[in-house]
Formats: sequence, structure tokens, C-alpha cells
Amino acid sequence: MQVPMRTFCFLSLATLAAAADPLPEVVVTATRSENETKKIPAIVKTLDKKKIEERQPRTFPEAMRELPGVSIQKTATRQGSPFLRGFTGFRTLLMVDGIRYNNSTFRDGPNQYWALLDPQAMDRIEVIPSQGSVLYGSDAIGGTVNAISKSSGFGNEAAGSFFSHGQSSYRWSSAEHSHIEHLEASIGEGQKWGLHVGGTMGQFGDVKPGQGPRMRNTGYDQWAFDIRLDVALNDHWLLTAAHQQSRQNDVWRTHSTTSGVSFEGTAIGTDRVRSFDQARSLSYVRLSGKDLGGWIDNARLTVSMQTQGEEQLRVTGAGVKSLNDVDLSTLGIDLQLESLTSIGRFVYGVDYYHDWAETDATDNPIQGAVGDDSTYDLLGIFLQDHIDVGSRFHVTLGGRFTHARADIGKYRNPVTLTQESYSDEWQNFSGNLRLMYDLDKQDRFQLFGGISQAFRSPNLSDLSRSDIALSGQTEVPSPGLSAETYLTYEIGVKAQTETITASMAYFYTQIENQVVRRPTGVGTQVAKANGGDGYMQGIEFSTNWQINPNWSVFGHVAWVEGESDQFIGLTNAMRREPLGKVSPLMGYGGVRWQATSKKVWTELVCLTYGEGARMNTADQQDVQRIPPNGTPSFWLLTLRGGWQVNDHLILNAGVENMLNQNYRYHGSGSNEPGLGVNLGATVKF
Repeated sequence: MQVPMRTFCFLSLATLAAAADPLPEVVVTATRSENETKKIPAIVKTLDKKKIEERQPRTFPEAMRELPGVSIQKTATRQGSPFLRGFTGFRTLLMVDGIRYNNSTFRDGPNQYWALLDPQAMDRIEVIPSQGSVLYGSDAIGGTVNAISKSSGFGNEAAGSFFSHGQSSYRWSSAEHSHIEHLEASIGEGQKWGLHVGGTMGQFGDVKPGQGPRMRNTGYDQWAFDIRLDVALNDHWLLTAAHQQSRQNDVWRTHSTTSGVSFEGTAIGTDRVRSFDQARSLSYVRLSGKDLGGWIDNARLTVSMQTQGEEQLRVTGAGVKSLNDVDLSTLGIDLQLESLTSIGRFVYGVDYYHDWAETDATDNPIQGAVGDDSTYDLLGIFLQDHIDVGSRFHVTLGGRFTHARADIGKYRNPVTLTQESYSDEWQNFSGNLRLMYDLDKQDRFQLFGGISQAFRSPNLSDLSRSDIALSGQTEVPSPGLSAETYLTYEIGVKAQTETITASMAYFYTQIENQVVRRPTGVGTQVAKANGGDGYMQGIEFSTNWQINPNWSVFGHVAWVEGESDQFIGLTNAMRREPLGKVSPLMGYGGVRWQATSKKVWTELVCLTYGEGARMNTADQQDVQRIPPNGTPSFWLLTLRGGWQVNDHLILNAGVENMLNQNYRYHGSGSNEPGLGVNLGATVKF
């Protein structure tokens, strides 16, 4: 049975497709302004509101797992972060409505922060691989993700008409007995103002994997709320005020506790309890101007305030209880201008983010997980120009200057165990050059490529973290780090016809001064250090084919691998090793049928991950998450569909993991659900 199923998966990847949208797709993340995807000299990946509603993901990272070239790893059952071109954690940049979500306490590896975003509140998700450092600054190594929230849509309503609409949705899953309820509503006056309000409640039970009993302490609760007001001041200026808030309660890292389960030989943790409560909020005011005339055609000023709180409870096997709190606030100011000139379209501006962190821990009188009474500043000045050279050749050229500064008020010196303070700063200039050539006059076939620099300054987590690291390891503060730098070369092709869209790209990323962990020589203690040089490379292929109005096939495949100089053993010797936790092969494919009326649809999809056997020394030591011989490959079949009963009622159903595979994502701490049935309903009003 295994051979036919794998054959189906890879035939789907080779055949591929999804319905072509009759209207050109417009994105904003790649250029900081609205632009058609076919005019962008890079691969742009999007997930719109319709797809999110159809797939009904449990979490934001899970919503991204079927995007081309995006793989997922998880710290807990319903947490985790995406891998973009082999990078995750603080080496991928996440934004919400164009505002940096990454802050100076983000850690490396698959982390919990992304799960605080509510996918039900998103209008669409845009992903730009290996791009974004020039426009958005530090952390955009693997790529940039922009989660764009829902609005009232008042600009699409008839001028002067009062409108109101909304919807309520419910999703139930048998695999973990989860319930997700979402309610949203909008009111306003067409072309003048609009108010959107939404809220989500989620209750997740313990997960039943493909084999064995339910995994204890894998369930938790969460809630989210969002509100947004848009007011058209006149024909040129728009004022937006928005607030988002979310919280997760009692989320266990079960692999670190006695509640964990062994997977293909992994060790079970020794803690009795290791759980997290975490919360986030984002408030912002934005003034946007368009078609202003004069030198500046478009302008946008955004002032934002974010908070993020993390409360960690740990009870060791010996019964020792500890609490660890991190409270971080971020002030953001972003000014963006756009000028259309005879020598191209200029996008330029300045952005500034200021973090301040307060931390504490019951087992550390000086600091919490990161240095206490600390601040972190990121200041950037950027300029990018898009130039059309004739009708077929297009050039994008840009640069950014970044200044970063860390001021750590209190941290515990790992040698003397006394309180110290530390300050440091870094500067960087990053540039990019992107080229695209239209192979035909209809812009159906395009060749693109370019060179992009990227930069990541050490953050508070790098410099001052005092916390548990990998299995059995404790990380201590590491002042004195240098910035990471990256240089990415990319070449690819894109095609878009009335029935087929396709893309293929090869990339090679040169790594310098990457921050990695090194043994300190004191027991299982590790610290951060600049490990040296390395590379990451990969190939991505995606294609969509609308066979006829009713049938389509779709899919993608991605392969990445890389190496870097890393510290090995207690002697701090360095050697070239594979980069950690990278899945070498990931693929996805399926077939979809949709009724001519578009009111009924169904699709069968296959998701597959290759074997995670190319491990470095740190992977081999991560015995609670990675099996001794690497993570086995797996493939998943999902059947899902929907029926729009009438203008007010939509029903959805699906069967996930149809063959009840027992699996986990490479580098993850928890097994995924086995065979499960999902049922959902949406009521529009």
C-alpha cells in the first residue's frame, strides 16, 4: 500500500495546479506598495481569506504548512514556527499589517510566538522567501511573512450607503477534541468609514496520535480579539486605528516532562511540569495618503505599540518549583514615502523600533529568561527603486542602513554569578539587486534572479538568555557577539497563462558569523558564539493547472540543505556540520473538483516530508525531540470539502491523516494527531 500512496503524492507534485484567478493578484509585502505578483522579480506566496476559511487551520503556523516551500516545526502540539529556505525562529521575519512582530526576546529554533496570531482574523498571508532585509531590516534571512488583518471593506461599498455584515464560524476536530468559535462583524458608510470587530475562542483537548493513547497535557485554551476603524478623511487620506489582543493559557512543552511520549526512541523528559502562559497585544494608528501629486505620490506613517508577556512554570522531577516571567513592550514608528519619477518608482523611508524588557525568575534573583531592565533599539533608513528598462527588462535596486543597540541593565555573569550590565551596538549596510526579463510580450513567461544581502544583529535572547536550551542543556548569557551577515544568490523562472501558473527557483545563501551554541566546559552549560561561515542552498518548484472549469490539480516540492562551522565537544573545537533541524525534502500535491456553480467543492491532498537524517551534533544531542537515527519520513492524506447551502450558510468537512500515520515534524517536540474528522459551519449575516 505504501508504494501506490507515495506514487500518488509525487504524481500530484509533477502534474500540479489550482484555479487561475481572472483578476491579477496584488501584494504589498515584496515592494512595500501594491503591485501585481507577475511584476515582482521574486517568488511571492500568498494565502487568501477563502483558503484560510476552507482549510480551517487550528493555528497560524498550521495555516502556512501547505504554502510552497514552507515547512513547519513545533515546540508544542499547537505551537511552532515555519521554516523558510532552511531558516526559522528569529531568522524569519514576521510582520502584522506591515509592523514588525519580531522583537528582541525572540529565540532561535521553532518557537511559540507565531501561534499567538489568530488565523481567523487574517484577510491574507504573504510570504517573500529570502527577501525583505532591505525593506524591513534585521531577521529577514529565510524570508518575510506579512499577516494582513481583516477590515470592514468600506471602500468596496457604494458611496454614502450604510452597510453591515458579519459571520460566525465553528470548527470541531475529533483528533484532539478541539473547538474553535469565531465571530466577526462590520458596519460603516461606503467610501467614508468602516468598523470591523472580531473574536475567537479555542479549546484544545489532548492529542490522539496515530499510535498509542492520547498524549497527556497537550491541550490548552486560547482567545483572541481584534478591532479596526478606517476613516477616509478625503479623497487622498485614510486614517486607520486598530487593536489586536490574544492569549494562550497553560501550554505544555510535553517533550520536556514525564507526560511526554517516546517516538522512535526519543527520551522522555524529567520535569513534572513545564508550561507557558503567553499573551500579545498590538495597537497602531496609521495615516495613509495616495495620489498626492508633487514629488511625493504616496505616503504612510504608522505609530504602533506592542506588548508580549510570557510566564513559564517549571516543576522538576525532584519537585523544585520555579517561575519565570518576561514582559516586553515595543514602540514602533514607520514612515514610508513613494515617488513615481522618470527613472523609476522610488520607495523610501525610515523605521524605528524600541523594546524594553522587564524579567524575573524565582530561581534567579538577578534576571529572568533574558536580562532584566533591558532595552533594544533598531533604526533603519531604506531606499528601493524599481526601473523599467524598455518594455521587457526590469531592475530593482535598493539599500538599507541599520543601527542596532542593546542595553542590558541586569544579567548574571555565568562565571562570577554576580550582577552585571552590558551595552553594545552594531551597524550594517545591506543592498539588493533584482532583475527580471519578460520572455514574451504578454508577460506570461519571465526569467528572474538577483543578489540580496541580509543582516541580523544579536538580540537580547542571544546576549543574555538564561534558560533551558536543548535536552539537558542550560544556556547562559553571552555578551560580545558580532552580527550575522548573509548573501543570497537566486535564479528562477515564472509562468502564468489562463490555465497554468508555475515557478522554479534555485537559491544559494552564503553565511558569515552565524550565532550558534558552544559548550562552556561547565557541566551541560552552553553559551552563544559566532560560529563562522557556511551556506544554505535549495530548489523550489510549484505549478498550478486549471484543467477545466471543474477540475484542477496543484502542488509543489522543495529541497534544502546547508552546512556551517559549529562548536563540537568540550574543547570548543570547530568543524563543518549540517545546519540543524532542516528537512531535506518537502512536497505537497492534490486534485480539486468544484461545481460549475462554485457552491460545492472537494479536494484530496497529500503532504509529505523526507527523512530528517542529516543531523549535526546538536541534533543528535536533542534526544527528547529527535530520534537517534533521525526523524522518519511521512506522508499524509487529507480529504476535505465544502457546500454553500445558501447565501447565509456554508458547511465544511474533512478527514485528516486518513491512513492514521504516526509522525512528528523533524525537530518538533510532540507527535501530530492521527486520523481525525473535522466539521465546520459558517453563518453569514
